[in-house]
Amino acid sequence: MGGDPADAQGRLGAVLQEAREHERSGRAALSERAYLRALEIDPAAVEALNAVAMAALSRGQAQRAFGLLQQAERCDKENPLTQHNLGLALSATGQLQAAGKALERAVAVEPGFAIAQLHLGRVREQLGDAHGALASYARALALAHAENHWVDEASTPRGLLSLVRHAATTVVRGRRRWLAEALQPLRAHYGAAAFPRVDKCVDMYLGERETAYPDPRQKPRFLYFPDLPAMPYFDTALFPWLADLERSAGEIRAELEQAMARRSGFQPFLELSENANVLDYLRAPDNRPTWDALFFYRHGERFEQNHEDCPRTAAALHKLPLVRIREHAPEICFSLLTPGTHILPHRGVTNTRVVAHLPLIVPPGCALNVGGIEHQWQEGRCVVFDDTFEHEAWNRGQGDRLVLIFDLWNPYLTDPEREAVTALVAAIGDLNRLCGK
Repeated sequence: MGGDPADAQGRLGAVLQEAREHERSGRAALSERAYLRALEIDPAAVEALNAVAMAALSRGQAQRAFGLLQQAERCDKENPLTQHNLGLALSATGQLQAAGKALERAVAVEPGFAIAQLHLGRVREQLGDAHGALASYARALALAHAENHWVDEASTPRGLLSLVRHAATTVVRGRRRWLAEALQPLRAHYGAAAFPRVDKCVDMYLGERETAYPDPRQKPRFLYFPDLPAMPYFDTALFPWLADLERSAGEIRAELEQAMARRSGFQPFLELSENANVLDYLRAPDNRPTWDALFFYRHGERFEQNHEDCPRTAAALHKLPLVRIREHAPEICFSLLTPGTHILPHRGVTNTRVVAHLPLIVPPGCALNVGGIEHQWQEGRCVVFDDTFEHEAWNRGQGDRLVLIFDLWNPYLTDPEREAVTALVAAIGDLNRLCGK
C-alpha cells in the first residue's frame, strides 16, 4: 500500500528546500545529494531533475544530463528552465540546431529570461547567424541591465563573465556594422568625403564620441547631427517655398473651419503609454487640457480620408519638400489647442529636421516659446523653429488656437546628408526592432 500523498509532498518540499539552501551557500555536492533524495521521493520533480542534470553537465556528463532533461520535459514541456538547460546540454553535444530551438522555446515562454537569451545568442553565433546573435545578445543585456545585473564584474556571475563581455563587444560591433551597411550604398555613390558630419553623428549615437552641444539649450532626445548652426528660430527666407504656402492660408483655413464644423478626424495629439498621465505634458486650470490634431501624416503614414476632406491643403502640402523617412516622417497636422491649455516645456527628437507652423486661427493670448524666446503667432505667417531646443506653447485666450504643423529638413544639411539621415534613421528603427526595443 502506498504512503500518504500529503506526507510525501511534505517530505519532498522539505528536501527541496534543503537543496536550495545548500545551493545558495555554495555547497554544490550537498545540494546535489539533496536533489537526488528528492527524486527518490518523486521521480517527476522537475526542479530536482534540472538541478541534477546541470550538475552532471558541469562534470562533462552531457548524455546523462540530456536524459534527465528529457524526463523533465516530459513532465512539463512548457517549463522555460528545462528548455534552457536542454539547450545547454544539446549545445554541449554539438546539436546546435536543436539547442537553438530549445532556447527559442525557453524565451518564447519567458521573454524576460536573460540567461536564455544570452545562451541563444551564443548558439546563433556558432551557427553563423550574425543578425540573430546580435538580437539575442542585445536583448539579454537589456533585460539584465534593467535589473542592474551584468553592469560590471561585481554584478555578473563568475561563470557568465566571459560570455557577457563577449556579448557586449558583439553588440557594439554589430550595431556599428548594421549602420555602416545601411550607409554603404550612399558612400559608394557620393564618396566618403561627403559624409564627415554623418560619421560624427553615428559615433555620437553609438556613444563612441562625446556629444558637445554648441548651445546648452539644445538637446535632441534621439539623434544629434553635429556642426549645424544652433538657433531656436530660423529665418523663413531659408525656405522660399513657404511664401506659396502662406498665399494659400485662406483656402487652408476654410477647409480647417469645415473640418471643425464636422468635428471628425480630430484625435489626441499625444500618444501616451499605459502608465502615462496627460497632466505630465499638458496643464489647464480645470485639469482638462486639450491638444487635438487632424493628421495628414503621422510617423510617415498618410491619412487618406483627411487628404480627401481637405484637397486644397493636401495640394499645398504636396508642393513642399517634406521630410520622408519610413515610419517616422512626414508628420503633418492641424493642431488644436483649447483655451487654458499649456503645452509644458519639452524637446524634440532630432535637429536634422525643423518644425514649421502656419498659424490659421490665433486668438489673443496665444504664444510659442523656444529656447526662452517668445514668439506671437501671426495668422498666415509661417514660423520655423528647432524643437530640440526646449519649447512650450500656451493658449491663454478665449477661443481655440489652430495651426498647421509640418516638418522640414534642416536647411543646413546637404542633399547627400539628407539621404544619409533617411537611411540611418530607418536602419536604427530596423535595428531596434531586431533587438526587441
